[in-house]
Amino acid sequence: MLSPVPSSSASRRLRGLIQLADPKIWVASTVPMFAAGALAYADTGSFAIGWFLLTLVGIYAVEVGKNAVNEVVDWRSGADRFVAPEDATPFSGGKKTITGGLLRERDAIWIAVGSFALAALAGLPIVLFRTWHALWIAALGGFLALAYSAPPFSFCYRGLGELVVGVTFGPLLSLGTYVVQTGELSVRPVAIGVPIGILIASVLWINEFPDFEADRRANKRNLVVRMGKARARVVYAWLLGLAEAALIGVAVYLRNPWAVLGLAGSAEAYRAAKVCWRAYDCTAELVPANAGTVKTYILTGAGLIAGALLGRWLPL
Repeated sequence: MLSPVPSSSASRRLRGLIQLADPKIWVASTVPMFAAGALAYADTGSFAIGWFLLTLVGIYAVEVGKNAVNEVVDWRSGADRFVAPEDATPFSGGKKTITGGLLRERDAIWIAVGSFALAALAGLPIVLFRTWHALWIAALGGFLALAYSAPPFSFCYRGLGELVVGVTFGPLLSLGTYVVQTGELSVRPVAIGVPIGILIASVLWINEFPDFEADRRANKRNLVVRMGKARARVVYAWLLGLAEAALIGVAVYLRNPWAVLGLAGSAEAYRAAKVCWRAYDCTAELVPANAGTVKTYILTGAGLIAGALLGRWLPL
């Protein structure tokens, strides 16, 4: 299937790449990496900034590659093309690089190949000179990034995308960052990754509401499409509540009372849940819930980072 507008010029491709690599989308991976990095410092008293920056490069490259693959798959299925104007929001409808005529399919494919290659190059010295555990963690993460939308797995089309996102951006990414810093496997970063994973799954969940009709037409059978919006709003509220409960569990498990600072996003989560409950079937009125869920995620991450550092500097 041809892209809507030829995009042969270098400037058009560059704009498409920038749109795929918009730093705002990196918040999903930035939160668990910084939280796990702070925990590693709290546990060991040291922080390897060079290895951390290399980890950032690798993960951000994977995000760009994943987004490029998603653009191709959703363009071919029609999921992005079927989004009605009244349902278009900054939080839905993909990155709009192909539908907006900035990239052709082949451009997006080459960006994906280049991005995953860059991620592999960033990961190679980590595996060779830091810890071999990074190999299997990166391999699993890379597989999930591709299989999220790409056939034959296409997890996001089969009602498994929310789980994959929660596991990848929660426990897996937290563990990977911690391992690179410490060289050791531990349950501790997995623990802080649980509420983070639940919240990033909640971000995806609420962002599926505006795309409901387009996803249904494209046979993208995510959980919101399978349940319907009315029932999905109940699960959304439960997810937010579960994340807050998990944060208390994390504080207890880590024996660090400061970890309850992760509850900094609780008020925002409550407001987002109220908006979703009332406006679940009206995209224009739902946008504050989309934004509020992202804010909850960021505030929670900031609280966990502060809690880990204070646990090191001012133990209670």
